[in-house]
Formats: sequence, C-alpha cells, structure tokens
Amino acid sequence: MVKGGAAIEQVRARDQQSRSSGALSAAAGGVEGLGTNRDCEGIRQVLASVPDPEIPVISVLDLGIVRSVAADRVVITPTYTGCPATQVIERDIRAALDAAGYRSVRIETALSPAWTTDWITPEGREKLRAYGIAPPTRGAVACPQCGSAHTEEISRFGSTPCKALWRCRDCAEPFDLFKCH
Repeated sequence: MVKGGAAIEQVRARDQQSRSSGALSAAAGGVEGLGTNRDCEGIRQVLASVPDPEIPVISVLDLGIVRSVAADRVVITPTYTGCPATQVIERDIRAALDAAGYRSVRIETALSPAWTTDWITPEGREKLRAYGIAPPTRGAVACPQCGSAHTEEISRFGSTPCKALWRCRDCAEPFDLFKCH
C-alpha cells in the first residue's frame, strides 16, 4: 500500500513517465487510467479502517456509507437524512485520508439515491451480529446471542434512530435490530 504524499508523487511521476513513452505499466492496469486503481485501492484500505461512530466494530466501508471511491473524491451517503453521526463520519474520514497522505481527496455527500441496508456488506452483517446487533432482514429476526428466531419487537425505537429494540423469547436477552430501509 502506498501512503504519504511523497510516495504518491513518486508513483504518479513514474506513471506519467510511462504514459508519455506510450508504455502501459502492467502494475497500474485498469481502464480508469494509470495510477488511478492504485490510488483507489489505497483510499479503500484507509476507509476500511474508519469505524462507524455509533457501531465501532464496523467500518464505514462495510456499512455501505461509502458510495464510490475515485482517485480525487470519496462519495458518502448517510444511513438516513439528518443522521446525527454524518458530520462525525465525514470528520473521521477526512482525518484518516489526511493521515494517509490523501489530503487532496474531496469528500462529497450524496442523498440520492437514499442509503439502503442492502448496501451493508456480508462482512459488515457478520460484524453486526458478532457485536450483538441483529443485521437487517426482511424475514424472521434471529437473536444475535443464541440464534433463535423466537423473537419479538419491544419498541420500534432502539439505541439510535436506525435501530429497533427486540427481545429473544428463548434466551430473554434484549438486542438491537438494524432497521431495514
């Protein structure tokens, strides 16, 4: 992984030299242009280390908040319009990008199309479950503690606006369910 402004400039200078000589570097590859895929992968690795402020075991990438990554910008979509964590997420992404040498990468917020729980990665769903939060589902809700489907909703409102409070009838443990939307 390439980090730091000087290292990135070295890569860009080498790729520019390859472009001007007409040579296509196999290492750079991709149809987006030389250096772009490498930059995007580095940015993705940085984003994979930025935790969601409300659920610190899941990254903003696994939660699906990151809509797109380009060499010059990252587009994010909050889990819902008005989410109080949106500014914190943007601040944390900015700090992580800056620390990794990606100071020139812009962060843009897109509200349309609206974020959906379908964007949570399979790894993200497993991280939610392991943390004790039932991942969103359109079917039976399984208890993240014991796996039982013998569960009930206690309140449509949970610890945050994007979660509902549920209880397992078998192990009697309360748990949050990440709401589908």
